[in-house]
Amino acid sequence: QVQLVESGGGLVQAGGSLRLSCASSGRTFSSYRMGWFRQAPGKQRELIASIISGGSTNYAESVKGRFTISRDNAKNTAFLQMNSLKPEDTAVYYCKKLLSNIWGQGTQVTVSS
Repeated sequence: QVQLVESGGGLVQAGGSLRLSCASSGRTFSSYRMGWFRQAPGKQRELIASIISGGSTNYAESVKGRFTISRDNAKNTAFLQMNSLKPEDTAVYYCKKLLSNIWGQGTQVTVSS
């Protein structure tokens, strides 16, 4: 069973940056479509960024131009670089192997004003 482990969350001031990592135990990580989701208190979980095996990416409008999703297939890891963070980015962030029900455990990101 593939497992995903996120890291890199924390507390940051508005305007700051964080980089989240999602390490996969899967042997065929390079073929996975990967996504980053977030869930703020009282809100539904939403897909904010995705990347396919070939490297093409998509972003939600709320993070476009500020967040960058990437992957390192040699390290079986996906990343989410978050710049110009805003208080409204505060949420638990999850990575997911798309087209499956495999999620990471989540990592808290808190942006103070």
